[in-house]
Amino acid sequence: MKYLAGLMISLMLCASAFAMTLQEAKSQGYLGEQLNGYLGQVVANSDAAAVMLEVNTKRKAQYQKIAKQNGVSLAFVEQQVGAKAIAAAKSGEFIQSAQGSWVKK
Repeated sequence: MKYLAGLMISLMLCASAFAMTLQEAKSQGYLGEQLNGYLGQVVANSDAAAVMLEVNTKRKAQYQKIAKQNGVSLAFVEQQVGAKAIAAAKSGEFIQSAQGSWVKK
C-alpha cells in the first residue's frame, strides 16, 4: 500500500500550529502511537491533549478517504497505518504494545 508512506509524513507534520508540536509531545512522553493508527495520551497534559485531538481528527478524515478510494474498511486502514506508525516511532517514544500498555521504544 504505497499511499501509507506519504500519509505518515503529512500526518506527523499536521500539528505545527500548537504551543506544543506533535514531535515535542511525543519526545516528552505525553503522546504515543497506538495500534489503531491514532495517538494516545500517555501522560496527562492539556497542550498535548489539544495536539492529539487535532491530529487524530485529521488522521481519521484521511483514513476514511483512503478506505473509500481503495474499497477497504476504515478498520483495515487504521490497522495498517498503526503498524507503520509504531514501526516509524523513534527510540525513546511511547508505543502501544500488543497487550495495550504503553512501552518505550
